Amino acid sequence: MTTSGSYLYAPSLGELVIYAFNCAGIRATSLLQEHMVSARTAANLMQANWANRGVNLWAVDLITVPLVQGQATYNVDPSTVVMLDAYTGIVNGSVETDRIILPISRSEYANYPNKAQQGFPTTYWMDRLISPTVTLWPVPDGVSATYLKYYRVRQIQDSNLAGGQSPEIPYRFLEAFADGLAYRLSKIWAPAMAVGLKAVADESYNIATAQDIEQAQQYIT
Repeated sequence: MTTSGSYLYAPSLGELVIYAFNCAGIRATSLLQEHMVSARTAANLMQANWANRGVNLWAVDLITVPLVQGQATYNVDPSTVVMLDAYTGIVNGSVETDRIILPISRSEYANYPNKAQQGFPTTYWMDRLISPTVTLWPVPDGVSATYLKYYRVRQIQDSNLAGGQSPEIPYRFLEAFADGLAYRLSKIWAPAMAVGLKAVADESYNIATAQDIEQAQQYIT
């Protein structure tokens, strides 16, 4: 048996767009510039939809923020969709000691009587503005905690047609991306096929997300 021996299949957005239009009954020879404009918009709106549906593991990274004594609120990168696990710690020589901190709501933070109280931060509130922030309580005292670290879900990078760029998705999500794009484009260019393509898109997405999980034990007490 002869196989390729490679693992490099990463189609460009242009290739996926042509395939998506084919699924919607539109041949490649019929595509015009206006088709491609709507395809780029549909691809990026679909990625925004995926961000709203849950955690995309390939878009999770770790952010480190130096803490300042007496400063409670820190800027969060606007590409952040949501903060996940967060912890603070102190560096003592070559030894780093971390302690988990827990999220609270706006209402809980508003109930704290002394918001300027300094100490070791135990909670955080992410204010999900267009330019988001994170507020710690107690306020860092500059001694018991020297940094904040948190895992976040960030936006998926923009999908662009220029230069043969590929969308920022893992191999296991390629079919879900193509099927989702076909459904969204059919709403514009082939409405009669939209209902059927939506069912296909939902099935592909559900299969992909079923594998986009961490393989770890879960305990409930």
